[in-house]
Amino acid sequence: MSSDLEWDQSACSDSKLPSSVRSTLLELFGQIEREFENLYIENLELRREIDTLNERLAAEGQAIDGAELSKGQLKTKASHSTSQLSQKLKTTYKASTSKIVSSFKTTTSRAACQLVKEYIGHRDGIWDVSVAKTQPVVLGTASADHTALLWSIETGKCLVKYAGHVGSVNSIKFHPSEQLALTASGDQTAHIWRYAVQLPTPQPVADTSQISGEDEVECSDKDEPDLDGDVSSDCPTIRVPLTSLKSHQGVVIAADWLVGGKQAVTASWDRTANLYDVETSELVHSLTGHDQELTHCCTHPTQRLVVTSSRDTTFRLWDFRDPSIHSVNVFQGHTDTVTSAVFTVGDNVVSGSDDRTVKVWDLKNMRSPIATIRTDSAINRINVCVGQKIIALPHDNRQVRLFDMSGVRLARLPRSSRQGHRRMVCCSAWSEDHPVCNLFTCGFDRQAIGWNINIPALLQEK
Repeated sequence: MSSDLEWDQSACSDSKLPSSVRSTLLELFGQIEREFENLYIENLELRREIDTLNERLAAEGQAIDGAELSKGQLKTKASHSTSQLSQKLKTTYKASTSKIVSSFKTTTSRAACQLVKEYIGHRDGIWDVSVAKTQPVVLGTASADHTALLWSIETGKCLVKYAGHVGSVNSIKFHPSEQLALTASGDQTAHIWRYAVQLPTPQPVADTSQISGEDEVECSDKDEPDLDGDVSSDCPTIRVPLTSLKSHQGVVIAADWLVGGKQAVTASWDRTANLYDVETSELVHSLTGHDQELTHCCTHPTQRLVVTSSRDTTFRLWDFRDPSIHSVNVFQGHTDTVTSAVFTVGDNVVSGSDDRTVKVWDLKNMRSPIATIRTDSAINRINVCVGQKIIALPHDNRQVRLFDMSGVRLARLPRSSRQGHRRMVCCSAWSEDHPVCNLFTCGFDRQAIGWNINIPALLQEK
């Protein structure tokens, strides 16, 4: 025992690892040792059971022989008994080792997924989050408090407030090449507005690695961010849009720019999607066919393609590449509301649903998905990291999970009493090239969160 202690002390003095990392590793290896010890004890007990069973079978074999039963019947009986035993061994092994694997996965997720910044200032839940495609790169949030806010990603400071809507702001998207934002609202309109921002000097980012190591606990709904001071009251406010798009007869739930930014598409609870000319604000096409309210719309980054999602359990692909033909394809594969469908690399679309599944589709084969991800909670507005093909899944149950395109789970973002979302997570948005935060999430706890995801580390652990 003393030699073990001496070894541990000498190893501790020689170790280059930080004490917190070392203690975590020692704790994990302690758990592994305990798990294998339990497994070893269970195996010894099972071996005793096997011996007892063999003795009983041998005794029964004599009796069976006396009754002149065939060896075949005895073999069948023995085979049945041993197969049950084999199954029990397999079940015990899987149950024990899964705990160990789970411990490693959780630790890897915490190390590779760090909370960097919280963006707090909205007075109600945040429906949507988006990242600007032009310099300066800012974060945009759309809230049920009737406003959209633009944020400095590095400092978390509110830069601009848009207060032109008279209803909930349900989505926000940035123009591909200009400093323009497109917002959709419960006031039955979509607005296009211009912004001008000057980024503040970034402050050093606090080390959140210690927070990430906290044990995850459930948080009550009353644990909300402190909003005694309205951080958006000091930033410039825009109240009048450049253009208002007004053809819907119901809530406009989402809007997006078509490639090039000269046209915009909107999705509404009136069961239609509308295509507008941005310069004239005239309605170009009304896209009808969904049987229930629309929930989302998304445009292809390089082609004139639009995908719309609906409560009717379908999503539709609208093709405007040929000016004379506007074809539509219907994708049926979900059993509940399709909350979003988004384009990704090549000819793939990823759809998420209240049926707790995410499906990956090939546009050339609409009959069945090429991958299905099954989860334990309804899924909201998903987003795909195009370069690395990673899907971020925001859930009703306050979790955010990352999967690859083949359906392999890569990580779950850390959530504890001190960090993470405290209510439903509504949306996710990747910003692949940003050096500080490359993933953003927002939720009904009135905050958006910026995360740093170490993608190479996640992919290495696959």
